[in-house]
Amino acid sequence: MTDMAELPPEPQGWLPDRELAHVRGNLPMLYVNAVPVRINPRGEVTHVGLLLRADEGMITRAIVAGRVMYHETVRDALIRNLEKDLGQIALPQVPLSPTPFTIAEYFPTRGVTAFHDSRQHAVALAYVVPVEGTCEPSQNALDIVWLTPEEAASDDVAQEMSGGQHLVVRQALAHVGALPA
Repeated sequence: MTDMAELPPEPQGWLPDRELAHVRGNLPMLYVNAVPVRINPRGEVTHVGLLLRADEGMITRAIVAGRVMYHETVRDALIRNLEKDLGQIALPQVPLSPTPFTIAEYFPTRGVTAFHDSRQHAVALAYVVPVEGTCEPSQNALDIVWLTPEEAASDDVAQEMSGGQHLVVRQALAHVGALPA
């Protein structure tokens, strides 16, 4: 039996901004990326949900993304970030065994990979998540727009996304067999 004194202390949650900046400058951070989708009764993707965000004076499109907290399961991180960005009644259908369809490595230096995040080196586990409920974007998301797979994979939408997230959308659509020809 484990002595209570041997257990690690309970996690405190987020780091203060100064400590977070230090950690981001020295270690890769673990993230989840989620591509919210609507599906028909046959399980085919009919729409892709992209967030509208205000980022440095520009309106951009984005997928759901967020850090995995210390002592948090990947499944719980997915649910927390989906609810944070899409609202409490979005009803995301996270798989019982969350295996990512891809892993995106975001680097602060452009050109190392197709993914870029000026703040940090981040490793993001990416998922396609069906959403059944009503989405009411919150936090720094202004709205969610539901696009057909063709629209979501278009070059026009890619130009409105940053950091290579348009590639995650295209990989997600290819993974579920919905990438337009």
